[in-house]
Amino acid sequence: MADNNIHPVFDRLLQREDKEAALNQKALVLWMTGLSGSGKSTIAIALERRLHNEGYFSKVLDGDNIRAGINNNLGFSDEDRKENIRRISEISKLFVDGGVITINSFVSPTKEIRDQAKQIIGESDFIEVFINASLEVCEARDVKGLYKKARAGEIKDFTGIDAPFEAPENPGIEIKTDDLTVEESVDKIMVELMKKIELKK
Repeated sequence: MADNNIHPVFDRLLQREDKEAALNQKALVLWMTGLSGSGKSTIAIALERRLHNEGYFSKVLDGDNIRAGINNNLGFSDEDRKENIRRISEISKLFVDGGVITINSFVSPTKEIRDQAKQIIGESDFIEVFINASLEVCEARDVKGLYKKARAGEIKDFTGIDAPFEAPENPGIEIKTDDLTVEESVDKIMVELMKKIELKK
């Protein structure tokens, strides 16, 4: 049932184009997906720094900063994962409307979940980036000790162990972190990103 007390003011707000002009950039969402330990957050942080050094304004959203705050009431069931992504997508859309290049780093393990994000954000503002590293490599890294806990049964529904990961079939960008350094990964993303974020004069 609609809330009759809500009165949208979108027509009175500054528009996205105004924000993009002020920031001298086109806004979009880079959605990094991949297994835990694939390098998503490391690459996202390095990319944000590169963008900053080149005069672009961006924001990283990842599982740690989102689940510690706005989504701290969600677990890892299918329903909670979907709600997690729904909220992230709505936040991302707000950032994009504000002219911000948004770098998202989330396992987002299924095609359904990533399609949900793309639908909310808008296909033209969404670039799927597959941070591709094999389970063996990710488990060998085990930066946070999560795979060890999952193998021991201390973490349930852990992606790659007892929950599936559906690799993107046709990502906008694919980064194979088995083979590329962080710097090389950022270089490859930047080549594609610059085609999208530069304002046409």
